[in-house]
Amino acid sequence: MSHKEFRLYDTLSKRVKPLETQEPGHLRFYSCGPTVYSYTHIGNFRSFLTSDLVVRTAMALGWRVTWVCNITDVGHLTQDSFADAAGEDKMARALHSKEGERFHNVWELAEYYTEAYKQDWRQLNLVEPTIRPKATQHVREQILAAEDLIAKGFAYETPTGVYYSVEAFPDYGKLSGNTQENLRKGVRDVVQDDNKRESADFAVWKKDDKHLMQWFSPYGWGFPGWHIECSVMARAYLGDTLDLHSGGEDNIFPHHECEIAQSEALTGKPFSNHWLHTRFLQVNGEKMAKSAGNFYTVRGLMEKGFDPLAIRLALMGGVYGKPLNFTDQGLIDAMGNLERLRRAWTLAEAAAANASGEDTLGQTMSVLYSEALDAMCDNLNTSVALAKALEGAKLIAREGESMSAETARSAAEFLSQINELLGIIRSESGVAPTVAAPSGPSDAEIDALVEARNAAKKSKNFAAADQLRNELDALGIELRDSPAGTTWVRKISL
Repeated sequence: MSHKEFRLYDTLSKRVKPLETQEPGHLRFYSCGPTVYSYTHIGNFRSFLTSDLVVRTAMALGWRVTWVCNITDVGHLTQDSFADAAGEDKMARALHSKEGERFHNVWELAEYYTEAYKQDWRQLNLVEPTIRPKATQHVREQILAAEDLIAKGFAYETPTGVYYSVEAFPDYGKLSGNTQENLRKGVRDVVQDDNKRESADFAVWKKDDKHLMQWFSPYGWGFPGWHIECSVMARAYLGDTLDLHSGGEDNIFPHHECEIAQSEALTGKPFSNHWLHTRFLQVNGEKMAKSAGNFYTVRGLMEKGFDPLAIRLALMGGVYGKPLNFTDQGLIDAMGNLERLRRAWTLAEAAAANASGEDTLGQTMSVLYSEALDAMCDNLNTSVALAKALEGAKLIAREGESMSAETARSAAEFLSQINELLGIIRSESGVAPTVAAPSGPSDAEIDALVEARNAAKKSKNFAAADQLRNELDALGIELRDSPAGTTWVRKISL
């Protein structure tokens, strides 16, 4: 096992600190998954990708990882910026929407979008979690947790549900800063309910015998609150205290704040020793929204012709702790970088049959991979890690087809290690990407035009070379000249 230190920003202590495990070499990790009422968008997947990179880095260090990533299929209400959300359940609202007309019931809708999410997950080459528990599979434990919270004096029953008493937990607000005092002052809006003792109290169980998904409890027919679901599922699979909990920055409050309050009230122990949150994603400088026409899903981008690993590369283009602007140019650049990496691997594999000779890359490749791993251990610095990967690909391309078999083996080993660490060259899921066929000329036709341009340049017929470049540009092909040769990518816009 590697002795490198793995450091991540901790939202609770507000500093970068070592990720420490309670059991040496075993990471117990919980990350919040999607609410399966629609196709999962790329902003959500950026957060899931952060979790995937944590797991990949830990595994590269030789750690064992137990990773739980839940599926929320009930209880997530529409006004989820409030601690005690109001409005309609997102699952029920989706069923009553235009898109929901094709489903016979909410259970069918949940199953359909769960499978779609898993398909997109595999297309992005994300590591499979150890388990994906569903909220609806753990309702009994949620009811027992509500009973336990009441017995311990942290929750109370009203005509409308079971509410958590924020006043009974003095540390409420320690993750987000939304303390009881700030909430009373109106620093943060709260849902008003005359049945609650304090406006900031939030529901553990909602009484509702008309809800589309309901269960019988000691408090009558109803359904669980969103926050208690993750508290229960995390404890069921990972124990009372987690090593790491992650999610998007929108989960900090109310979801994770309320999870802490419930879990620590139930166990008397710290809920998680480390908190990791991914910042928001913008698209071409604007907030992603259906109304703005820039709401993108993995499958939607693939239908436009983008390779899913290029989407993954683009989502990794900035570090998780800063907002990321997802742009047309960023995706085009990612497609070009993906092609460079794949060509380097193809070159290394083909050269494995060459004659033996000096290994001219072995030591350099070893250093580059170590530097890439160091970057990932330094708060998931994907920018540096990707630069090291591309530097290696450039050196392999420079060696060319005539590299020795020993050099080829070192090159292939480097790219394999990079793929295990970053997941950016070849899919490990065995699922072939279902990318839409590109419009316009075929790859072979483009290659022929590029070769013709190269020949024109070699014979110093620059007028012909420029004419061929212009012809390729008109066909939507971007050429990239480098000392290692000319590569091309199709220009596809979002």
